[in-house]
Amino acid sequence: MAQQAFMEVPVKYPGKLTLRVVFTCIMAATGGLIFGYDHGVSGGVTSMDPFLKRFFPSVYEKESTLKPSSNQYCKFNSQVLTLFTSSLYLSALVAGLGASSITRMLGRRATMILGGIFFVGGALLNGLAVHIWMLIIGRLLLGFGIGCANQSVPIYLSEMAPYKYRGALNMCFQLSITIGIFVANLFNYYFANILSGQGWRLSLGLGAVPAVIFVIGSICLPDSPNSLVARGCLEDARKELVRIRGTTEIDAELKDIVAASEASEKVKHPWRTLMERKYRPQLVFAICIPFFQQFTGLNVITFYAPILFRTIGFGSTASLMSSVIIGSFKPVSTLVSILLVDKFGRRTLFLEGGAQMLICQIIMTIAIAVAFGTSGNPGTLPKWYAFVVVGIICIYVSGYAWSWGPLGWLVPSEIFPLEIRPAAQSITVGVNMISTFFIAQFFTSMLCHLKFGLFIFFGCFVVIMTIFIYKLLPETKGVPLEEMSMVWQKHPFWCRFVESDSRTKVESTC
Repeated sequence: MAQQAFMEVPVKYPGKLTLRVVFTCIMAATGGLIFGYDHGVSGGVTSMDPFLKRFFPSVYEKESTLKPSSNQYCKFNSQVLTLFTSSLYLSALVAGLGASSITRMLGRRATMILGGIFFVGGALLNGLAVHIWMLIIGRLLLGFGIGCANQSVPIYLSEMAPYKYRGALNMCFQLSITIGIFVANLFNYYFANILSGQGWRLSLGLGAVPAVIFVIGSICLPDSPNSLVARGCLEDARKELVRIRGTTEIDAELKDIVAASEASEKVKHPWRTLMERKYRPQLVFAICIPFFQQFTGLNVITFYAPILFRTIGFGSTASLMSSVIIGSFKPVSTLVSILLVDKFGRRTLFLEGGAQMLICQIIMTIAIAVAFGTSGNPGTLPKWYAFVVVGIICIYVSGYAWSWGPLGWLVPSEIFPLEIRPAAQSITVGVNMISTFFIAQFFTSMLCHLKFGLFIFFGCFVVIMTIFIYKLLPETKGVPLEEMSMVWQKHPFWCRFVESDSRTKVESTC
C-alpha cells in the first residue's frame, strides 16, 4: 500500500505583485471576452423570432403554431438550428490542436493575435449574413478564433503570474468569459425588437468589438519569460522577469525556467511524449477536467437559457431578461473565486461547488417535474413558481462560477511541464470543444426525450466529477510551475507514475 511521500518544500521565488504583471494579465485575459460573448449571444439570437423566420423558417413555424397544451419539451427540437450554435466548436477543436505548434514556435502572443483576427472576421460575417452559408462560415471563423485564444491565454497567464497569485490572475480569463456572457445577454435583450426585427445583426456583429480589443491588447503585450527562453531570447527573458517580479533577485526562477526549456528542447515529438507514463497524471486531468466542466450542465443554461425559459413558461422578451439576471451572477461569483482561490486552494472550491450544483440540480428536477410531468403540458403556472426556478438556477450558476468554471481553465494550465505544455493545453481545449459541441448539438433533442430527467443526467456527472477531484487531484496552490512535479510525487496514487528528477528529492514507498 502506498504511503505518503516526503519531499522538500518547493522553492519560493522572490517577487511581488507588480502593476505591470496585473495590467498584462488583465489585458491578456480579455481573450475570454470573445469566448463568453459568443456563449451568451448564440442562445439569445436563436430565440429571436425574426432570426428564426429568416434562416430557420421551419423552426419558427413549429414554435409559433405550437399550442400551450402541447409538449413544451420538444418545441425547439431542431438539429439544423443547434448546428448553427455547435458548428463553432468543431472549428475551435481543429484550431486548438493546430495552435499548439504556433504557440511552441512563435510564442503565446502570436497565437492570441491570430485568434482575435479570426474572431473579428467571423463576427462581421455573421452580422452581415443574408444566407445560411454566411452564418455557418462566420461560425467556423469564430471557432478558429476561440480555439487559438483558449489554447494560448491560460498558458500565458500562468507563466506571467507570480506563483503566490497565479490562481487569482489566471481566473481573470474566466472573469472575462462571464463578463462577455453578461454583455451578450444585455445586447440580446435590448436589440431583440429594434431595427424592424434586424436587432440580431447587432447582437452578432458587435462580437467584433471585444475581438478588436483583444487583438490590440495582444500586440502591446510582452511575451512570457518561458516563451522567450524557449525561443533562445535569454537576456530578454531576464529583463522581463525583473519587470514583472519587481526585483532583481530572479536568478533562481530564471534558472528553473532555463532547465525546463532545455528539457523541452530535447522533446522533438511533444504529442508522443505526452503519452509517456510519467506524464499520465497531467494527461488524465487534461482530458477529464474539461470533459467534466462541460457536463456539469451549465452550458445547457448558458447556450439555451432563453429557449429553456420559454419552454418553462416565460415569454420571448421575459426569457431574455431572465438570462440577463442569471448572467449577472457569473461575474460576481467569479470575483469571489479570485479572492478565495489562493487562500483556500483549488480542491476546496471544486468540492464545494460540486455539492452546491448537485443540490440545485435535484431541486430543479423536482420543480420542473411537478410543473410539466412527462407530458410537457404545464397547465397554468403561477409567476412565483417561475421566479423560484430562476432563483435556483442563479444559485446553481454561482456554484459553477466560483468552482468548475474558472478552475477548469486554471488547473490544466498550471500542471503541465514546459516540454508538453502547448500540446497538453491543446488537448484540454480539444476535449472542451468536443464536449461543448455535444451539449450544444444535442441539448434540445435530449430535453425532448429525457424531459426533466435531463437534470438527473447532468447531476450524475456532478457526483462522479466531485468524487474524482476528492480522490485524485492534489492541491497546487502556492506551487511554482517549475516545481509542480513535486505534487504528483507526493500524491499516494500518482507517485507510482511519476519519476523523480535531479531537482527533487523524494523518499516514497509507492
